[in-house]
Amino acid sequence: MEGKDQQFLEFLIKSIVDHPEDVKVDRKVDEMGVLLTLKVNPLDMGQVVGKRGSTAQAIRSLLRIVGIKNNARVNLKIVEPEGSTRGTVERAVEDLKL
Repeated sequence: MEGKDQQFLEFLIKSIVDHPEDVKVDRKVDEMGVLLTLKVNPLDMGQVVGKRGSTAQAIRSLLRIVGIKNNARVNLKIVEPEGSTRGTVERAVEDLKL
């Protein structure tokens, strides 16, 4: 599976944001599984998170499916950039890591 989850996430996020050149995905593997860390342009945070975190939750669900197919646990961390306009409700939903 080496990097397929990362490639999938990059493709998905670049397809929905206005600044695809600013999308960065780091991949780290440990005993807990795979951790993908996503960084996007501050102006794109709303598109990545969605209303009440719905888009972020859908992205996490898709990554879980990719992980299950490849016998790995895949988690997503969305890094909130400086200048982001997200509110505290969306931040709380992200922290749930559903």
